[in-house]
Amino acid sequence: MPWLDSRLLAVLADPGAAYGERGEALRALAERPAVPVELLSLVPDLTADGRDGFGVRALPGVHRAVRRLGPLAVGPAREWAADDRHWLQWLGVQVLAEHGAEDVPRLVAELASQWEERAWCGPKTVSDGLARLGPAAAEGGPLLARFWRCTPHSYERPSYLRTLHAIDPERTAPMLRESLWDCESDARLYAVRHVPLDAQLSARIAELRDSLVERDELREAAAERLR
Repeated sequence: MPWLDSRLLAVLADPGAAYGERGEALRALAERPAVPVELLSLVPDLTADGRDGFGVRALPGVHRAVRRLGPLAVGPAREWAADDRHWLQWLGVQVLAEHGAEDVPRLVAELASQWEERAWCGPKTVSDGLARLGPAAAEGGPLLARFWRCTPHSYERPSYLRTLHAIDPERTAPMLRESLWDCESDARLYAVRHVPLDAQLSARIAELRDSLVERDELREAAAERLR
């Protein structure tokens, strides 16, 4: 018989429970049709102890279980995002990026920190969250423009482009224009769909439509735009 949620939560709340037992309990909860909201109060203590040499970190399955709770996790996530523990702070930021409605200052502060640290792998998560908030996230525009210009991870550039366009469509026109020649096909696709057209850019879009090396989705989008 499957364990009840209350029994699984009791295992997770027991600091004396074995690491493997806690991990199994968490995985079981993460697979339930509905993750119990009571899990949220336990999250800061759901860690592996670092004896394996990898340092203290979240138990496997914490991120998945929390993120399945969606907006229900926003309140606790605001506290987690200010925590000194990196794993918990980042989990809080992810939840706020996906579901927060009044968290632009915290997300922009995270972008600023990532810029200072030259952390190129995390900004896309924050960028996607700001895109969801549109013009209300305008204060993040300057930092996102820096990431768009400077990131060595070209695969993140389409996210920055989409977010900048969601925040301020008019000021993004030069970036959309340049993105028609971007090395990332997702950036080219977005530009094809949204760039303000003139004769030169129509000619470039015609090139993309007729290119044998472009993927079908982009070629179809180019054809549709030129109609």
